[in-house]
Amino acid sequence: MSTDTNCIFCKIAAGQIPSKKVYEDDDILAFHDINPWAPVHILLIPKRHITSMQDLTPADQALLGKMMVKSTELMAELGVTGGYRHVINTGPDGRQEVQHVHLHVMGGPRPWAKG
Repeated sequence: MSTDTNCIFCKIAAGQIPSKKVYEDDDILAFHDINPWAPVHILLIPKRHITSMQDLTPADQALLGKMMVKSTELMAELGVTGGYRHVINTGPDGRQEVQHVHLHVMGGPRPWAKG
């Protein structure tokens, strides 16, 4: 499995940096974002280092599909029933801050939406 020794997400996947894990298998890791933008904000990452969406190949289709399907299962397990957002930032103009593919999934009740 390819990793980047300077990548924070590779270090999290390897257990070198702690995270609040939600799910883990041989291919992906899901954990709570340390700076959440919503009441529930998780990140799903491939354990294999892929710098950005621009670096994906047809061989990565199953991996990305697995991340999408698992994300919906995890949001249900986390009690998010009213909807959520999927966001993948790509490249500098797409505001990608960590150079490792990662899927943000954000949801949960919004205080300003209650009346």
